[in-house]
Amino acid sequence: MSNEKDTNDPTADDPDEPPHGGVDDSSPAGNGEDAAHGDPEPDEGPASDPDVDRDPAADSGGESAADPDDADEPWDDDVVVDEGDGFDEADVVGGTADANGESAGPADDGGIDELGSTVEVEGAEIEEDPDEDDLLGGLKIDTTAELEIPDRLVDQVIGQEHARDVIIKAAKQRRHVMMIGSPGTGKSMLAKAMSELLPKEELQDVLVYHNPEDGNKPKVRTVPAGKGDQIVEAHREEARKRNQMRSLLMWIIIAVVLGYALIIAGTILVGIIAAGVVYLVFRYLNRGSDAMIPNLLVNNGDTKTAPFRDATGAHAGALLGDVRHDPFQSGGMETPSHDRVEAGAIHKANKGVLFIDEINTLDIRSQQHLMTAIQEGEFSITGQSERSSGAMVQTEPVPTDFVMIAAGNLDAMENMHPALRSRIKGYGYEVYMEDTIEDTPEMRRKYVRFIAQEVAKDGRLPEFSAEAVEEIILEAKRRSGRKGHLTLKMRNLGGMVRVAGDIARGEDADITTRDHVLQAKGRSRSIEQQLADDYIERRKDYELEVSDGYVVGRVNGLAVMGEDSGIMLPVMAEVTPTQGGGQVIATGQLKEMAEESVQNVSAIIKKFSDENISEKDIHIQFIQTGQQGVDGDSASITVATAVISALENVGVDQSLAMTGSLSVRGDVLPVGGVTHKIEAAAKAGCDRVIIPAANEQDVMIEDEYEEMIEIIPVSHISEVLDIALEGETEKDSLVSRLKSITGSTLKESNVSSPSSPSPQ
Repeated sequence: MSNEKDTNDPTADDPDEPPHGGVDDSSPAGNGEDAAHGDPEPDEGPASDPDVDRDPAADSGGESAADPDDADEPWDDDVVVDEGDGFDEADVVGGTADANGESAGPADDGGIDELGSTVEVEGAEIEEDPDEDDLLGGLKIDTTAELEIPDRLVDQVIGQEHARDVIIKAAKQRRHVMMIGSPGTGKSMLAKAMSELLPKEELQDVLVYHNPEDGNKPKVRTVPAGKGDQIVEAHREEARKRNQMRSLLMWIIIAVVLGYALIIAGTILVGIIAAGVVYLVFRYLNRGSDAMIPNLLVNNGDTKTAPFRDATGAHAGALLGDVRHDPFQSGGMETPSHDRVEAGAIHKANKGVLFIDEINTLDIRSQQHLMTAIQEGEFSITGQSERSSGAMVQTEPVPTDFVMIAAGNLDAMENMHPALRSRIKGYGYEVYMEDTIEDTPEMRRKYVRFIAQEVAKDGRLPEFSAEAVEEIILEAKRRSGRKGHLTLKMRNLGGMVRVAGDIARGEDADITTRDHVLQAKGRSRSIEQQLADDYIERRKDYELEVSDGYVVGRVNGLAVMGEDSGIMLPVMAEVTPTQGGGQVIATGQLKEMAEESVQNVSAIIKKFSDENISEKDIHIQFIQTGQQGVDGDSASITVATAVISALENVGVDQSLAMTGSLSVRGDVLPVGGVTHKIEAAAKAGCDRVIIPAANEQDVMIEDEYEEMIEIIPVSHISEVLDIALEGETEKDSLVSRLKSITGSTLKESNVSSPSSPSPQ
């Protein structure tokens, strides 16, 4: 950034001209264009009147030039602030100036152009040509203590190079950003990083004043950050002096009234009543004096960086501002309306960052108001909740010149107001957060630094040894679900780091070792994984698992629960005479995608069978799917095998489990979670498992399971039947018939798999 005047600076045009009436020159123009996005022309109107918001200069004697009770504009700061601190009229209402009185430009960017994907791991020696099998990417370290941790959050983000570069550009140009991706991929961290990159010199305090003309319409004024506290304290001191003088005058009058009543009139009762009336009158006048003290709505005096406000899940009042309820609304006991005004997140984020995760959870009305605040750069505060003062109180517009970062999962775009998304997209960027990244030596080194960062952030964990770091990187490879990739769901990976560190700390170990990480992998299992293991154990107790012999119409299918746990779900099929037109009936809490996969399978079955299946009903049952049901098409080959087995009365090998999607031509397509599914089959006691050939590269099972189970990749349903069914004569006849129908052969099948597997 340069030191030239910024068009977003409210004092850039005239350092002696204050922002007035809560309308800041950095607000967007009235034509709907955002000034921060290319419209340097401020609006013309009442806000440009130099007489609206001027502080009269204090006289040389140190007394106020005029009493605020009698001033034309009672909300002006007609007060004297300590002269020794150099705080004068220009300091209160002038522009952002340095000690020499010159206008200060934006903060030095501190090398912001050098950030981004070029950030390297520092503090340790790196081999010039690291071995491919070196999980540390060539880093020569004994523990993570040898690595240096970057100071800025933007340098600590791992893997999301594109998103990080967008955040840097958006910070320089003050653009809005929408980040969409899976939880734990770094969205909130990038939002906080952006607040560190925005300049601090533009920050402002916002004051709310009593409006003597209409108490329900408080006036708003903005001053440079740090001046609001001084103005409020000066008003309080001035009010205290006035109250002291009035109290002295009150007691003198009361003494005179009582003396007159006692000595001259001789009626003490009348004197006491008159003294009481005088007391109440003066107390009421004191309340009027206290009402002149402004309410410091937004205080950025101690803010070191641009404000960052997380408004995720905030209700309307917390987001847009509110007016507190006043139980005493009459009789001189009411609280002045300006004292009951509370700022919302959009006002506290002025000149900073407003972050809203799960943006689609905001109600439509709040999204519409948020859209207005973004477009206009200002938003009046009024009652938003049932406990507030409703619409009776409404302030002048309060500045809301923030940079908005909206975040959410893929479904966030469905319930998001289209106009709000249009404004973010029209004045900023949309970024998709990656779930995985290519496994390279550079990325491995950054993962080592990530572990060091987690240890430093926690502050209570022992440093990690090189062997422990290698085990965590291996887990990152497994959790990616793709060969040659590392997971970018860093929050979950960080959880395992903390569990391993807690185990080491519980043992009073100086270093977190590989053994501690292995223990953490067992203790940090997800709820779904714990449930899956419990299901497997219960089935063994009740002999629900069949792992030997051949059974007609029963196939061991595989599924995933959550994101990191596999489970074996048997599928059974039965063919019965129809009572009124043949149909395929599937049960087991099937969801839309699973139902569609059953329909695809039925196309192959109808073409395969020599019999007239219009006279038969085909019943398909997914065993013990629970309330979660079945979502996905990875059971397609399981269903096809079970139905064909039932139609032809040929048994299926029960020591075999399988997973894979199926096209209507019989091609076996890739699915997700194959690693966890294979491990689930091994835990259940199966000897072999069938997976799509396209998923063979994604298999990264634990060492303990490699000797327990044989992995068989297939490309066509005919291969599945050849492996799964019993009896050479019957099986050969079925497979030959299926080949001729689908036009595929075992040797010639060449399946083109999609670039990304399905979610189940």
